[in-house]
Amino acid sequence: MAKGDDALARKRNKVRRKRMRSSENAVSARVAGIIASKRRRKSGKRRACEGMCFSLPTPEDPFNDRHGKKRKGDDEPTGDAPAAAAAGRDESKKKKKKKKDSSAKKQPAREAAAAAANAKSREKDGAEYDRPSKFLVVCLNAIRDAAASEDGGGGIHDTGSWGVELWNCCSAAPPTHVLDTSGECATREKTAWLVSTACDIVARKEKLGVVVSCPFLLYLVPSQEKAVQVRSICKPLKSLGIHSVSLHPGASIEHQISGLKSCEPEFLISTPERLLELIALKAIDISGVSMLVIDGLKCFTDLNVSDKLCSIRDAILSNPQITIFSDPSDRRVAALATKLVGGKKITRLCTNDSVTSRSAFITQKIHICPSKDQKAPKKQLQISCVIKICLFACHGKLMGFSNMQVKEILEQILNDHARKTAKVLLVTASDHEAQHLSSSLKLQNCTVTNDSHGNSFTICSSVGLINVLVKDWENITTANFEDFDTVLVADLPPSVDEYIEILAGASCHVLVGEVHCIFSSADALLAKPLSEVLTSCGQVVPEFLRKLASS
Repeated sequence: MAKGDDALARKRNKVRRKRMRSSENAVSARVAGIIASKRRRKSGKRRACEGMCFSLPTPEDPFNDRHGKKRKGDDEPTGDAPAAAAAGRDESKKKKKKKKDSSAKKQPAREAAAAAANAKSREKDGAEYDRPSKFLVVCLNAIRDAAASEDGGGGIHDTGSWGVELWNCCSAAPPTHVLDTSGECATREKTAWLVSTACDIVARKEKLGVVVSCPFLLYLVPSQEKAVQVRSICKPLKSLGIHSVSLHPGASIEHQISGLKSCEPEFLISTPERLLELIALKAIDISGVSMLVIDGLKCFTDLNVSDKLCSIRDAILSNPQITIFSDPSDRRVAALATKLVGGKKITRLCTNDSVTSRSAFITQKIHICPSKDQKAPKKQLQISCVIKICLFACHGKLMGFSNMQVKEILEQILNDHARKTAKVLLVTASDHEAQHLSSSLKLQNCTVTNDSHGNSFTICSSVGLINVLVKDWENITTANFEDFDTVLVADLPPSVDEYIEILAGASCHVLVGEVHCIFSSADALLAKPLSEVLTSCGQVVPEFLRKLASS
């Protein structure tokens, strides 16, 4: 049915009203041109045709391109007034010189202000990057809200102290390797903190314009069930721009290859076997991984895939930050962990304060101190670790026997650190005993050199070199255990709690170690608590110490 004239008129009027209401077409084209011409005229940017109305063309500017403005030098007088022209030029030069001098005086002030502004901005950036950002909290809240429907989502922020320490280790320059011996595998809360920390680092790098290689985080799990659990934790991060992919034998390898071609995930959760298969098929490249997580190192050793873990570590060409979760009761994983981190120092993070977790992978040996009528034991120390922590305790009357056994241990340290420099922290009861012990040490084929302050000495031999720093129990808190490979305590503390603190502090930055304690009759009161510590840590309790504890 054809439309009537009134319908067409209403349609045209509607279009006109819409055009009139628009900010761009509020007026007609003719009126818009008049308004634009007026604006140009007021700003001094008139067209050539418009300029003709206000200034006439001249022989120098026949087309009035300069709009009546004179060029420089057009008004210089010639002929009759050369002196006046010269005077004018001199005055203009003086004015320019004064202006230049004043600007030169202001230049240092401007430079100083700019430098101060740059310094303030650098301080602001440094203050911003020395603590976790708000984006990390956003990631944690996203994971918590997603898990609220399942188990309430609580507990993520309860492990905040552990998470902040993890963030400090991962964000340091260079990053520090982390060993967690609180349990066999990572909990849901720790996994949430770990992936949120990785998100925060990725966001910071992208903000600074750094190209982040994918995958950024490689999360190795021992089973398909664990892969699905970690993937469910990372899934809420997709809305924040962080993509994660899980690779396990539960899906066909063809499906996983096609999925990897369609996206470049920032996080990769995989089992070692399936990951090596995809690497062999060149379906994924892990050479640029920046963070490596090994969840449940004991499970990997039980599955006999230690060689596959080493192959994956060798495939990563960069120097990634490694986080390892392991059971503290299994000592077989110590050698594998040392191989994975390359013998570098680590940081232990534990959510429980038990001595078992804090001193995991540390061997403790108790030796009895002989009396004057007995011969000094000549047992060969079985030290198989790179880092050794040796503790000695002797009564003051038996200082000669203490020096003899310290001498044997130092000779063994020299042999174990062949062609290397060992750093030893020697702890004594008092400063007087420290000086006596350092002056009486004379090893075979060795040279002992004391410094001017008397608080350190160096043992040199053809085998190696040992730098020894002497501290007494009063100043032990000022010592940084991270700087030393070996700790020697020449006098057992009066409380077993101090022994535990020394043990935990010395093992805070090492993977494996040994604790040797020479026990004397004067330390009989410590027999029972010391045997309890050895039992809780799964160590061998000597027969003489068991008898003293039961008596």
